[in-house]
Amino acid sequence: MKKILVYFIVLMAIPFALKAQQEPFHKFAPLPYAYDALEPYIDKMTMEIHYDKHHRAYYNNFMAAMKGTELEKTPMLSIFANISTQPVAIRNNAGGYWNHEMFWNCMKPNGGGTPSGKLGDAITSTFGSFDNFKKQFAEAGVKRFGSGWVWLVVGKDGKLFISSTPNQDNPLMNIAEQPGTPVFCLDVWEHAYYLKYQNKRGDYINAWWNVVNWDFAQKLYAEALEKK
Repeated sequence: MKKILVYFIVLMAIPFALKAQQEPFHKFAPLPYAYDALEPYIDKMTMEIHYDKHHRAYYNNFMAAMKGTELEKTPMLSIFANISTQPVAIRNNAGGYWNHEMFWNCMKPNGGGTPSGKLGDAITSTFGSFDNFKKQFAEAGVKRFGSGWVWLVVGKDGKLFISSTPNQDNPLMNIAEQPGTPVFCLDVWEHAYYLKYQNKRGDYINAWWNVVNWDFAQKLYAEALEKK
């Protein structure tokens, strides 16, 4: 009877094991909130197009570019650490896939406000005040020529700094001018804001502060310090 029961359990487990083997190592995560959850600061249509068209395209292109290679089972941080050895298709699409996934989590409904705790203290200590930090961060976004990202980053010395990267690059890549561990990021590609704000990138950045997910930033900041 016991042998029959064990056989039955093993037999039942096979479909689940096969499914796990078939699932991709790199997955396309669901949006953490509804498309209209960040209204009125980021509109529903922009979110739909941004997430389901732009982000999904980066993911699909990344999966296609690494198909049949060891990258299919390589953690993203390891890919970024050696991105200079990879083709442009991997660099652009891996960055586009990962950057956007972080960006969605950097925002939340009813977000904004002022960061507290260790991150809030570090921002005040580094930049003089939260207002000074916002000003410098916004300037980095407005002055980014063409398309790219703005980041709040923990450097190797454990200190915060603001950086901007072109296209789909990020501070984790070994080609970054200012390498470090991102705490949060802002997408300043035109597709992130043009439907609502047209060419007024500064207005988009000012509105974006109302949806920042400081809880997520606090979590990443704590994790970054633990690794120092």
